[in-house]
Amino acid sequence: MLAKRIIPCLDVDKGRVVKGKKFEGIQDVADPVELGKFYSEQCADELVFYDITASHENRDIFLHIVEKVAGAIHIPFTIGGGIRSVEDFRKVLLAGADKVSVNSAAVANPSLIREGALRFGSQCVVLSIDAKRNGSGSWNVYVKGGRENTGLDAIQWALQGQELGAGEICINSIDADGVKEGYDMELNRILSQRLTIPIIASGGAGKKEDFLDVLEAGADAALAASVFHYKEIPIPDLKEYLYTNKIPVRRCL
Repeated sequence: MLAKRIIPCLDVDKGRVVKGKKFEGIQDVADPVELGKFYSEQCADELVFYDITASHENRDIFLHIVEKVAGAIHIPFTIGGGIRSVEDFRKVLLAGADKVSVNSAAVANPSLIREGALRFGSQCVVLSIDAKRNGSGSWNVYVKGGRENTGLDAIQWALQGQELGAGEICINSIDADGVKEGYDMELNRILSQRLTIPIIASGGAGKKEDFLDVLEAGADAALAASVFHYKEIPIPDLKEYLYTNKIPVRRCL
């Protein structure tokens, strides 16, 4: 069985790591290079870097920061935010990324997923979906950093992304983001049953049990920010907890 992954997330705005709740109330946290290096040394399995305002501001990602983080870490590195073309894929991969995360631009131009997969391989393409519950018992896809409701059904969009060649789906619950009351279990369970590619659960981690629950429910990886940034849950401790609860993880020995 493949090891389940623990992935810290760096939401970066104006060159600093920030964090909010439900995509609002953004607060400064740390320097991305220092924090990335810390997580690499703390036995994180991967690191995700999102330039959270690049799409909304219609600008390119800050490549010089990507290069500095990539030079400081020794684990796989995913970059997202402001990726609008296959040329953008090339730029961030040359800057040190191992994978490229697409979100808003993929909704506007779904062929971007296929083009990226054909050029660089599916293993390189992560479709990130910001999903929010609607009043009809399902979830809508939001773009522009959670600012705009597309009306798309999140489950159907994930299935389409898989068909187009995405190698992974990162599903972020806007409702649960930063609240620390657990991942959206229903959403992750449905996706794990419907998809054949790996799922990264995002949004809502508050305690070790939340990670255990979502990984047992079928997620292949659990992404979190607040509980790691504020050192509420040390990653080595989390991995030992998961290991003792029969979750296959890469231990920090």
